[in-house]
Amino acid sequence: MGLRSFHLVFIVASILLSVMMGAWGGVTYGTVRGTPWHLVTVVGALLVAGLLSVYLVKFIQKTRELGLD
Repeated sequence: MGLRSFHLVFIVASILLSVMMGAWGGVTYGTVRGTPWHLVTVVGALLVAGLLSVYLVKFIQKTRELGLD
């Protein structure tokens, strides 16, 4: 596994963890124990997942442009 593949795996893992964190925050916010901070967690986690997705696409484009497939 090359450095590019290793990097891709960790970016995808980070995206999945961010989405799971957002889901957890949303489920917890919908319960009796939910607080506004859980909603902030949802927004923050989904924002991070979106930004990481943009970074993933840019990273793939740049490495292909450089011929690092």
